[in-house]
Amino acid sequence: MPALTTPKADIGWKAPDFKLKGTDGAFYTLKDVKGPKGLLVMFICNHCPFVQAIASKIAIDTKALAAIGIGSVAIMSNDVENYPEDSFDNMIRFKKAHGFAFPYVIDETQAIAKAYGAVCTPDFFGFDASLTLQYRGRLDASGMQRIEGGKRELFEAMKQVAETGHTAAAQTPSIGCSIKWRGED
Repeated sequence: MPALTTPKADIGWKAPDFKLKGTDGAFYTLKDVKGPKGLLVMFICNHCPFVQAIASKIAIDTKALAAIGIGSVAIMSNDVENYPEDSFDNMIRFKKAHGFAFPYVIDETQAIAKAYGAVCTPDFFGFDASLTLQYRGRLDASGMQRIEGGKRELFEAMKQVAETGHTAAAQTPSIGCSIKWRGED
């Protein structure tokens, strides 16, 4: 499991739209998940130890972001045929186990991961109210460790976005497992 890091943030591009099926059976678009002050798009999966280590923090931070007007969505883009741990049924279980209060959707064609330039799980993209990218970085410094406390980098950056429309926060690349693309080993 080689760990990958996300590329340097290319601030200012617009969020590509999507229509993806959620674990509740509904379909979601950007309009459906965007909050009045912005949107956090997360590429995650069920089996990645990096995601598993921070899933409870994701649940906490996204609830706090919702309270200040930032919507959230998690997208699972892995090849489920070769990685059955990431199947739709397992997504339903994962969402419930971690208390996610946001839509967890499946990108069956992997087109959305490619449109966003997602490279790993987790991969976080923070957009302002006009859906312009303002943040691409990690949740915090914990990596695969279950470190409690510490600076909430993603939360603080998105709080600035909610308050001012942009962030001056440092953007440290996220690290995680590669997206499991179809046709690749």
